[in-house]
Amino acid sequence: MKEYVLELCESVKNAQKGLANLNTDKKNDAIKKIAKALIENSDYILEENKKDIKASKDVIPKTMIDRLSLNIERISGIADSLMQVVALPDPVGTGKVFVRPNGLKITKISVPIGVIGMIYEARPNVTVDAAALCLKSGNGAVLRGGKEAVNTNRALIKVMKEAIALSDVSPDVIALIDDTTREGTNALMEMRGYVDVIIPRGGKGLIKAVVENSKVPVIETGAGNCHIYIDEFADIDKAVKVAINAKLSRPSVCNAVETMLVHESIAKEFLPAFAEKARPSVLEIRGCDHTLKILPEAIKATEKDYETEFDDYILAVKVVKNLDEAIEHIRKYTTGHSEAIMTENYANAIKFVNEIDAAAVYVNASTRFTDGGEFGFGAEIGISTQKLHTRGPMGLAELTTVKYIVEGNGQIR
Repeated sequence: MKEYVLELCESVKNAQKGLANLNTDKKNDAIKKIAKALIENSDYILEENKKDIKASKDVIPKTMIDRLSLNIERISGIADSLMQVVALPDPVGTGKVFVRPNGLKITKISVPIGVIGMIYEARPNVTVDAAALCLKSGNGAVLRGGKEAVNTNRALIKVMKEAIALSDVSPDVIALIDDTTREGTNALMEMRGYVDVIIPRGGKGLIKAVVENSKVPVIETGAGNCHIYIDEFADIDKAVKVAINAKLSRPSVCNAVETMLVHESIAKEFLPAFAEKARPSVLEIRGCDHTLKILPEAIKATEKDYETEFDDYILAVKVVKNLDEAIEHIRKYTTGHSEAIMTENYANAIKFVNEIDAAAVYVNASTRFTDGGEFGFGAEIGISTQKLHTRGPMGLAELTTVKYIVEGNGQIR
């Protein structure tokens, strides 16, 4: 297995050397060809996707099936996101120039990181997003998707490689480790010298395993135990609308809210209104004692519920005495992804923003906006929940590093 993964990584590394020096037009042309090929081969891709859905139906939760599933609209959406990447500025080669008192001219420019390794779960769109973002930013990509999407990923890689081969880019700049055993993942994590960084994208367990075992530097992404706090000064109608969207528009994704905190003075009015709007979705509410008094149909919450990223139609609820208690709760359980407050009080909003440490902090808006496309980055390679070297939605700029070019005229130190 290690020899197989090494061969893939070595091939990508060699191809990336040529990609790093290609101009923007040539990289964009390859991405355009991928977008076109996805549409033209949608029937083939969907047939392979059906195989994965059939094999996973009784194995993974229904919400995970949603993440795995493709249809014509989703493929079109993926193709559209690629065209957004095409329209974005090339991050490679940008920078600034400054001159030192001794006459040295120093140019700081952005350059590709090199080879990006991706380890991710049942979201086949990541296969395309990662490939396109790496391509535009001059990076090679070694992808290892989850076993649930293996047929879909094989189809997507085949279509993309054939499309790239029609351009001036080598199709070897992307590769899929289609062995979905743990050995394949472990081998990729040992490819220091061939892979420059690994980005895990998936659940808490996956991310923890990669961080603890990888010999290659890691950028942590994805784990989203996200909160929304309904302040005493919240607009009830607005808060219900935003909270419903934050939890129920797509419960299986990392920017969906998992815990809702409600100020005690507004709980009797807000919680029944929220529960009524949530009822068609059959949302299971797990609440504190105060919550259960207001919503008898709720289930008693445990400590573990407040720690859990459900990725499902389950919401933990806690009634709090004040903003300070809400902030304290979030600080204890946050994964640093996305946190929100609903309030019409400016001072409370500023306090929340200043005291909550997360990649994205929202005032009167849904956490579901923590997304590369929604932030204007086109596609995204993940949501970084760490602080080095990047944080939040990772687009093109976040896939570059810097190089200093120093020009002199015989200066010595």
